[in-house]
Amino acid sequence: MKPVEASSLDRILTLELARVTERAAVAAARLRGRGDEMAADQAAVDAMRQELNHLPIDGTVVIGEGERDEAPMLYIGEKVGTGKGPAVDIALDPLEGTTICAKNLPNSIAVIALAEAGSLLNAPDVYMDKIAIGPGFPAGIVDLDAPPADNIRAVAAAKGVPVGEITACILDRPRHAKLIEDVRATGASIRLIGDGDVAGVIHTTEPTETGIDIYLGIGGAPEGVLAAAALRCIGGQMQGRLILDRPEKIERAARMGIKDPRKKYGLEEMAKGDVLFAATGVTDGNFLQGVKFGRNSITTNTVVMRSSTGTVRWIRAMHTQLDKFE
Repeated sequence: MKPVEASSLDRILTLELARVTERAAVAAARLRGRGDEMAADQAAVDAMRQELNHLPIDGTVVIGEGERDEAPMLYIGEKVGTGKGPAVDIALDPLEGTTICAKNLPNSIAVIALAEAGSLLNAPDVYMDKIAIGPGFPAGIVDLDAPPADNIRAVAAAKGVPVGEITACILDRPRHAKLIEDVRATGASIRLIGDGDVAGVIHTTEPTETGIDIYLGIGGAPEGVLAAAALRCIGGQMQGRLILDRPEKIERAARMGIKDPRKKYGLEEMAKGDVLFAATGVTDGNFLQGVKFGRNSITTNTVVMRSSTGTVRWIRAMHTQLDKFE
């Protein structure tokens, strides 16, 4: 039996986080398919901030919106919560997949992670090179520094299947042309995604449902920390390295406590201790169904997890008191 980690976090916070992501998801979902990324992101940010400030926590945002999206931020260093409760780190993305939502494509989610203060990697809003697999594999079978072909073959061997039955998830970006070529040369298949690499990493945990065995490539560092938080709860392996390729990025990272710009982070270095995680679907996807608007109701689909207990709850909620989303 897995020992329960000592924690100052009240277990009720796990379910309270569901309300936070539900509210952000509903706000963003009202703008699905409208082609306005900024408006959808702003709606999700405002809704998430409002709900977070009801929580009995002394919260500090360590992974926030950042400057890249140019939207009103839940910024790094922002204080949230009532201030009366445990001191916690918060990583969040009120609308992961802004482009996805604007185009009403699959796998846009509202996502948040919470842990005791000092437990989440305070990563700047830069890129991160990542590799991730789901649970059930021997420790250390994949490595960020190994050639992609070696990692693909290692996963196939551990699963006891031919390489041709392995599927890698990779962001569809020009920077990944060589990676895509190397993976396809092994005979493995690739699921290219346009956005939403938190969901992409989480998809590795349910390959029979999602068809994805391994995540590879470069995406946002904030999304990397959020994905690591989810894997701490649901199981899996992940490594990441910040891409600090300019002096100003190295200096910015140093101000946030990053001493080694080439450090390869393991899962528990990105998200340690007792971690709570919640995500609500905005658009339909492999991982979560999106928000459904009925005549007199709104239906949301949310997953909430906790690392110390290994509990994963899937919550399909029908909301009939709609004024709470106003």
